[in-house]
Amino acid sequence: MADVLPLVEARLRGALGEPDARAAVTFLGTDRIEVLRFTDGDVVRYATLGMSAQPMSDPTAMLADPVKGPRAELVLSVRAGLADTDKVLRPLAVLAASPQVEGVVVAPGASLDVGEPLWPGAPFTSVLVAEPGGLVEDLELDEPLDPVHFLPLLPMTPNEAAWKRVHGAQALQERWLTHGTDLRDPSRKSVPLD
Repeated sequence: MADVLPLVEARLRGALGEPDARAAVTFLGTDRIEVLRFTDGDVVRYATLGMSAQPMSDPTAMLADPVKGPRAELVLSVRAGLADTDKVLRPLAVLAASPQVEGVVVAPGASLDVGEPLWPGAPFTSVLVAEPGGLVEDLELDEPLDPVHFLPLLPMTPNEAAWKRVHGAQALQERWLTHGTDLRDPSRKSVPLD
């Protein structure tokens, strides 16, 4: 079976350009997760590399299928220079390792919480997983492998995360849209939720 990570990195480079920094994190019992940083004008993007090496499997399955199952990488976009967002590397790696560590399947509409600010002073401790296919196109792999999805992450304040649990991801995204929320602002306030 071909290693998918070189193909994933090539897709990221094709869509986002050359990374200007990269860091690697390895957690006990997991594969290495890298986070690549891409700078595009006033926007900096962080993309994981390593999450898609293994397919995500249903946590209720007796055995994990080594071939079939969804594959994904995570992409976070924020405005550059407004906060120390480079400290998001470890939280991003933690989120990318969660399928291996916790047996979760990361999919659009899911909330992922790191239990601490995403970077120093950040008003966000969690992210909403958005639909793939916008910034980085899905990477089709040879059968029987599932394609790799590049899932955008939208930072949520604790209040937004609580509201999303009650009303759903779609309702929160509509509220952001209605209020013209700049989801790339690393220090934005919570959207009005009343």
